[in-house]
Amino acid sequence: MLAAAPHTGFLQGAESFAWSVVVLMVYLQPNPVRTGACPSRCLCTSDILSCSALGLDQVPIALPVSTVTLDLNHNQILQLEEDSFQGLFQLEVLRLAHNQLTTIQPGAFRNTSGSLLRHLDLSSNQLHILKQIYFQDLAGLEELLLFNNRIMHVESTALSGLKNLQKAYFSHNHLTDFPFFSIQKHSHPQLALLDLSSNRLPKLPLADISKLPQSLQGGLYLHNNSLMCDCSMYFLFRAWEQKGFATIEFFRQEHVCLIYGIQRSGIRFFLHRRYFEKCNLTAVTEQEASVSVKSGAPLLLHCITSLSGRSVTFFWLVPSLEYVVPPGNNESLKMFPNGSLEIVAAREQDSGIYVCMAKDRHRNESQEVNVTVLPHHDMGVPDAFNTGFTTLLGCVVSLLLVLIYLYLTPCRCPPCPRPRPPVNSTLSQSKEGGVGSAQSSILSPTPPTTTEGPGHKVSTNKHVVFLEPIREHQNGRLKPGPGLLLGAEPQQRAGETDSYVSVFSDTPIMLP
Repeated sequence: MLAAAPHTGFLQGAESFAWSVVVLMVYLQPNPVRTGACPSRCLCTSDILSCSALGLDQVPIALPVSTVTLDLNHNQILQLEEDSFQGLFQLEVLRLAHNQLTTIQPGAFRNTSGSLLRHLDLSSNQLHILKQIYFQDLAGLEELLLFNNRIMHVESTALSGLKNLQKAYFSHNHLTDFPFFSIQKHSHPQLALLDLSSNRLPKLPLADISKLPQSLQGGLYLHNNSLMCDCSMYFLFRAWEQKGFATIEFFRQEHVCLIYGIQRSGIRFFLHRRYFEKCNLTAVTEQEASVSVKSGAPLLLHCITSLSGRSVTFFWLVPSLEYVVPPGNNESLKMFPNGSLEIVAAREQDSGIYVCMAKDRHRNESQEVNVTVLPHHDMGVPDAFNTGFTTLLGCVVSLLLVLIYLYLTPCRCPPCPRPRPPVNSTLSQSKEGGVGSAQSSILSPTPPTTTEGPGHKVSTNKHVVFLEPIREHQNGRLKPGPGLLLGAEPQQRAGETDSYVSVFSDTPIMLP
């Protein structure tokens, strides 16, 4: 009995050690739920998990950790609970469109991929307010889809943590305002598209919008809103139109404003511009900090401020230390009620810093504009223009003289008519011509075309040669001497008439 006691204690110690190892292995084993197979009724393919259109009212608990794309569209999910996607460290795309989401609990996206999640689709749900706590764990988010909800308000810090955000869609909601001041270049350097179309925005904060980066202004969609028709709004969109922004070009007919805010009095202001013909052209929303103008040219400076209301007053301080208020100090400076200052004809002494002050009952704002007046050079360009004009005029005159010489030469008088010789003399000349012709064949230095040779007879043809040389060449035609051939005189006169026509004009000249 005493000898068996140590053996029994050894067995009990080994058994307790074995149980400890088993417990430790179970504790260190990964969560079996997250490494499980594809959830029932869901479709799993590689790293894609699709559980769409299954009538789910909450996010499934058993989700594979290898999921990169999770599709939960077209379900009945009411809210996202805390840690709804815990353990999905590779998740990049999350689709929750066409559900019944009304609330997103704090920490709903905690312990997920965090910086890896790039695409979040929450469109076509029932969200009413967009809070900061919704997306504070999604620093790497690039695309956020929230269109077709019932969002009425967006907190000023709702998008503050999304520094990598590139595209945000808020169309087809009930928004009446939007915190444009919270999405400046330093806070969202990559944001290039912001869709706020088809909402209920009555008025735009023009000062905040003018401070947005140009890349974002070119991707700002504001069509189909309830904007009130006013000059400032119109000239903002007209400036975008002149810059060729696609937001205006592709949705020109959808830009509507309401006359006096009446819902049934909307007009398409890009198609009916006559309503804004009486607008003050100074009502714009941008002003560069440094501008230059040629001497003698007009210049318009705008006072951009976020203050609004009838209690706002404006004044300018100019480089000559003058205090300028509407309508202006003299004929050289004019000031408009909206705060814009016009320099009628800029002079070199007008260069300097112009300071605009806007104030109301509670606060004031200021803006500086550096104006540089460029001197006007009167001697350089006009001299070059005069020299060029003189050269051109000389060429034209020379061309006219050549045309006159070629086509407007005075016509020559027709040749004097010669009396026709009597018939008897003509016949006697004809007989003498026959004798002369016979004698000419003997004197002709030209051999006959047919010569004697073997088997050939001597040709009896007579060859006529003119004893007198050819006297004239006229327009490429040969003119025989007078009196050698019968009937040569009429042919000679016809040749002379033809030569007149061909030399002096492209068209026939009628001789008297």
